[in-house]
Amino acid sequence: MSTAQIPPTSSDTIGKQEPKSKKPRLNPIWQARLKRFGNNRLGVISLVVFSLIFIICMAANVIANDKPLLVQYDNSYYFPVAKAYPETTFGGIFETETSYKDPAVQALINAKGYYVMPIIAFADQTPNVELAIPYPAAPNSQNWLGTDDQGRDVLARILYGMRVSLLFGLALTLVGALIGIIVGAIQGYYGGWVDLAGQRFMEVWGGMPQLFMIIILVSLFSPSISVLFALMLLFGWMGLVGLVRAEFLRARNFDYVRAARNLGVADSQIMWRHILPNALASSLSQLPFILTANIIALTALDFLGYGLPPGSPSLGELMVQGKNNLDAPWLALSGFFSLTFILSLLIFIGEALRDAFDPRRS
Repeated sequence: MSTAQIPPTSSDTIGKQEPKSKKPRLNPIWQARLKRFGNNRLGVISLVVFSLIFIICMAANVIANDKPLLVQYDNSYYFPVAKAYPETTFGGIFETETSYKDPAVQALINAKGYYVMPIIAFADQTPNVELAIPYPAAPNSQNWLGTDDQGRDVLARILYGMRVSLLFGLALTLVGALIGIIVGAIQGYYGGWVDLAGQRFMEVWGGMPQLFMIIILVSLFSPSISVLFALMLLFGWMGLVGLVRAEFLRARNFDYVRAARNLGVADSQIMWRHILPNALASSLSQLPFILTANIIALTALDFLGYGLPPGSPSLGELMVQGKNNLDAPWLALSGFFSLTFILSLLIFIGEALRDAFDPRRS
């Protein structure tokens, strides 16, 4: 007498199932976008070159400095780039910070050790006092791109100035994008009078001549990076509002959003977890263009004398020197090509991101 086999219960099959991999997988849509970006050779090369320039600028203190990277003196090691040492450390007579450009100090160190200087032996404020020609000096073996009208190395000024421009522009772009995304999300999600009031305010605020307003407001305060940042942010947060607002207006009537709302999910969770990830795709592709505009605005303000505090290394200040010293073309050309090159890279990256995140190709 045969007995019928009892089919395994769901609990048995569950117990025999192989454990699923916990490795997170990237969304197929994002995989396709990253693949499209990777297929854009110009965009990828621009991103790699921009990353290298960014790293070099962040390491400007190590690449261009008037202090040694390493000093070996009397069987002890010192790192002047990272820490200040008095002259008495190396056998001098003064308690003040060591001037490593002083021939007497160099002789003291060489008597009991050695020192290793950076590739560019000048910081952004270091004049080359060894030159026997008047300033600004043409490119030479010591100053590869020449000196400015105060004898400071142009290449060192470009590295330090580009670092300031990139950090300032990135911070302004990220903070402004965050504010713009929040404002656009609130307008688009709630609509009605909230959207109407926000749009009328944006029309009035965006219609002001931003550069002239910043110049007027900057002239009321003492030169300061924080004040300049706050004033530029005051007018620079509107870049993503319209784009994010349109995405939220479109998505707020989707079935899954209405279902979440009917289930009692909080508006903040719906906006943050359900709508924002879809709206970010188009927003991210605009960040390189916003960064480009912020760098141009900072350079223009520096050129007009309303930007960074006097003496700060900047590309705009270098162009001012080029304008004031027409017989020293290396000043204007160095600043122009540096700015043009970095902005071209950002535009190529932005174009590649815009093609990769095009919603019509998702």
